Amino acid sequence: MLLSAEELQIHIRGCSQNNRESQKKIYSSFYGYAMSICHRYTNREEDATEILNDGFLKVFVEIYRFKPAYADTVSSFKGWLRKIMIYTAIDHFRKNQKHQVVGELNESYMHVPATHEDAVDKISYEEILSAIKFLTPGYRTVLNLFIIEGFSHEEIAKELGISVGTSKSNLAKARKQLQKLLFQQNQTVNKNVV
Repeated sequence: MLLSAEELQIHIRGCSQNNRESQKKIYSSFYGYAMSICHRYTNREEDATEILNDGFLKVFVEIYRFKPAYADTVSSFKGWLRKIMIYTAIDHFRKNQKHQVVGELNESYMHVPATHEDAVDKISYEEILSAIKFLTPGYRTVLNLFIIEGFSHEEIAKELGISVGTSKSNLAKARKQLQKLLFQQNQTVNKNVV
């Protein structure tokens, strides 16, 4: 249950004073929202939980700096929290995934016949988010940062410690891999319907 603006302000002050009850209230109130962000960056529940907990630790350490950016305190706090969770996910990626070798995908495996491309239009938002979890970590991170978070390739390159070209390449490959996954999901659904 989300806190009201007044309750949130009280608990922000409490967290600034290291009050455990206030930390617990903010954590439980924003848990679902924060976890939905963390899940976009990993397909493993343990990793999402680690990102979430590391992110909330940063929130509680830095909460004294929080100043609402606009009149709606709750929305402003959610935006601030979202930014911390995203950067924590980036840190997690850099720490755990950056140096793993991502194999090149076989182009014939990635080919989706043009006659079925309109099926992507029929896929729901939830199905797309679910399919994103199956992308390789590097592709998933770049796709999330570029499409969902609105980062530029230059910003992604800087944050992930990769070149702009690698960011662009990973985005293109992520889109192809996602298209293939969505096509396969659609094929499975169509077979089950018949």
